[in-house]
Amino acid sequence: MSDLKEKIVESIKKVYDPEIPVNIYELGLIYDIKINKGDVEVVMTLTSPFCPVAGSMPKEVAARVSEVEGVKKANVELVFEPPWTMDLMSNEAKLELNMTDSFNI
Repeated sequence: MSDLKEKIVESIKKVYDPEIPVNIYELGLIYDIKINKGDVEVVMTLTSPFCPVAGSMPKEVAARVSEVEGVKKANVELVFEPPWTMDLMSNEAKLELNMTDSFNI
């Protein structure tokens, strides 16, 4: 992972789902991060299309990414295909949520 991408990921990890006490990166809500000469495209989803933060969370992600040194422009695309499932969560998120049955420890 490039240095800029690592910084972007760290910045995105400061965004939390309001209903789940885990950052959205570890929840698996970030599907892709593309960087082209300082322009960043983030493809993300939500845990549900009916999520109450559907209007605000992508804006928060764009704002966090824009704060990273080296980013010229940040755009966030919100998608619902493929749909989010708990399988997309990192092991760290599963541990945080006490879902140890979901993976082998």
